Amino acid sequence: MSKNEFVCDCNIIHEDSVNNTISKMKDDDTINRVAEFFKILGDTTRVKILFALDQNELCVCDIANILNMSKSSISHQLGTLRRAGIVKCKKIGKEVFYMLDDEHVKEVFEVGIEHIEHKK
Repeated sequence: MSKNEFVCDCNIIHEDSVNNTISKMKDDDTINRVAEFFKILGDTTRVKILFALDQNELCVCDIANILNMSKSSISHQLGTLRRAGIVKCKKIGKEVFYMLDDEHVKEVFEVGIEHIEHKK
């Protein structure tokens, strides 16, 4: 295959498709927030944390033990995930348990795993 094989060489604008897409395009704020969401997921440690939280609600100590990392580094990453609305926490006595924020986060994460495993 030549590297130009996938370059469109026509000068035709498919107006119906273009207008339909423009009418459905999200505003810049939404686009930026979606990009930030995926950017946050672009870190290996955060993905490992999300995988762990997809299995169980866990405290910082549990996650640190699972990933063989310090509680401080896990807390830092959890803060980033919490501020991004990807995880949430609940306090029970002196313990704080983390979980995925909602079913949407769980679904996006699991679909990503499924996509990668399907491509192997």
